[in-house]
Amino acid sequence: MNTTLLLAVLGGILLLLWLILKLRLPAFIALLITSIATGLMAGMDPAIIMETVKTGMASTLGFVATVVGLGAIFGGILEHTGGATALATWLLSKTGNKNAPLALSITGFLVSIPVFFDVGFIILYPVIAALHHKTGKSIIHYALPLLAGLAVTHAFIPPTPGPLAVAEIIGAPLGWIVIVGVIVGIPAAGLSGIIYGKYLGKKLHITVPQTILATETPPPPPAIIKVLPIMILPIILIVCSTLIETGFINSGSTEVNKILGLLCHPFSALLIANVLAWYILGRGSGLSANALSSITAKSLHPAGIIILVTGAGGVFKQVLIDTGAGEMVAASMQAAGLSIIAFAFLAAALIRVLQGSATVAMITGAGLVAPVLAAYQPTDIQLAAIVISIASGATMASHLNDSGFWLIKEYLGLSEKDAMRTWTVASSILGISGFLLSALIFYLF
Repeated sequence: MNTTLLLAVLGGILLLLWLILKLRLPAFIALLITSIATGLMAGMDPAIIMETVKTGMASTLGFVATVVGLGAIFGGILEHTGGATALATWLLSKTGNKNAPLALSITGFLVSIPVFFDVGFIILYPVIAALHHKTGKSIIHYALPLLAGLAVTHAFIPPTPGPLAVAEIIGAPLGWIVIVGVIVGIPAAGLSGIIYGKYLGKKLHITVPQTILATETPPPPPAIIKVLPIMILPIILIVCSTLIETGFINSGSTEVNKILGLLCHPFSALLIANVLAWYILGRGSGLSANALSSITAKSLHPAGIIILVTGAGGVFKQVLIDTGAGEMVAASMQAAGLSIIAFAFLAAALIRVLQGSATVAMITGAGLVAPVLAAYQPTDIQLAAIVISIASGATMASHLNDSGFWLIKEYLGLSEKDAMRTWTVASSILGISGFLLSALIFYLF
């Protein structure tokens, strides 16, 4: 084992944590500093390090920047037109109050496709608050199913930024990630949201503070027939793209297959969804072109941060590859008998617990996993399972250093102890069940 390389990798991880936790530097800057420092510690020539930075950034962002940007615009239009509320109201009308947790989990699952986790929770909070006051049950009974649904899609299902970034860094096909993510995510959300929410709701009766309830009357949401098809269309097209690539969908004509491939590519899928959302949800609800342009500009702000952090994660991966550290880590793992799927989960979970951000944990975990994949030669389905395993680790144990933890705590009116009993435990159930199911798929295929 090359001791210098090992110390460089360990030193890089410790430096990253110190820069984020102690100096409070933005993750983008911290990852770039860590990448350069890791290269220097590994003995790379400074000029080569700068070329590696450029290569890692460029190779990662060519795809990610386009999809994350389009996804953010799509989510912004859905958020401002009330599409998420329309979906929740429609599902609740179909299931009734008795099965409201199931409806809320499905709502969260679908809403988080185009909308960020925290935004989705804020948008749908009035729905769970109204159910809580109507039925008299603990807010936990309704909040955890919604949160689990939001978290599963946010972490497992492209084109949400987290799994999209991991997929690009490790080279996993998006269609298979969607399929594996749904297979793993549904039972994981059921366990962590519906089942644990029902159990904890009986043990912990929380009444929502009246001051948090909305006082303004929101505009009428669009009809569900306009919302639901637009929300699920990009997912369907992305899955079809993979089925076309694998030959499962074949028209018999090369030219037709090429056209189908073009229409089902993630770029095209999100472009189509954006155009439909712009005219059907945006202009259809009375918003002017200027208002929609303003919504678009605002929605790109969080997307820009994620894009930069993802690019820096690609730089870190490239440094590990160019120094040979990835091959060394792979050899060490194989010698120790540690499987790649377990390493993916543990790496992301450790970073998540130490520094709090799920996005940083996913991207850093992917950067550590990507250089060792060549030694294992996983199939496309196994690559997708590895992505879900990383996402599961990055979802684990949301606690005091996670901004999402505090958002949930404040909106639900919880103490720190009760918030840990609620969301810390639920996110851990989600993460562990996600890992176990993704590991099962990895070994079966």
